[in-house]
Amino acid sequence: MDALLAVCRAIHPLSPGLEAELRRLARPETVAARTMLLEPGSVAQRLYFLESGLVRGFYLKEGKEVTSWFMPAGHFVISILSFFSRRPSHEYLQALAECRGWSLTHEQVQALYRQFPEFNLIGRVLTERYYVLSEQRALDLRMLPAAERYARMLHDFPDLAQQVPLHMLASHLGITPETLSRLRARRSG
Repeated sequence: MDALLAVCRAIHPLSPGLEAELRRLARPETVAARTMLLEPGSVAQRLYFLESGLVRGFYLKEGKEVTSWFMPAGHFVISILSFFSRRPSHEYLQALAECRGWSLTHEQVQALYRQFPEFNLIGRVLTERYYVLSEQRALDLRMLPAAERYARMLHDFPDLAQQVPLHMLASHLGITPETLSRLRARRSG
């Protein structure tokens, strides 16, 4: 819980009431590697904060998995579109390693927004941060060559290359596993 509170405090000081309510409402979560947190057709019910572990978001295109994003420890995990619009998801959320952390339901998040103005601000800042990450990734896929996309990923998430299978990284970067192998060889050679 301390890591979750620290992330929130880094954005805005927490009132004693908000901290007490977060401690009361947040549910501890432990999920095994390869567990699906969300599948297409289901509405995202929970917002997760990872204290440890790694989650990926992906979808199926012509029967193949396309990895949209990865979230390591210290980050929030959510299907933003499904969670906030209350519509069925088009993506999977999958734990790639055992994950430990905390979760809140959609209803709890909305109640905290109404009751605590500082939580509303924290939520807005976090949503902006994750939207910027998403937009940057979309721009990178459209505008950067593969080598630059790979370099940016290594800069932004340096441990990811050791934690994630080659085919998932390649899918995330929009390249083939063979191209990723060549890029890795050039960087280490």
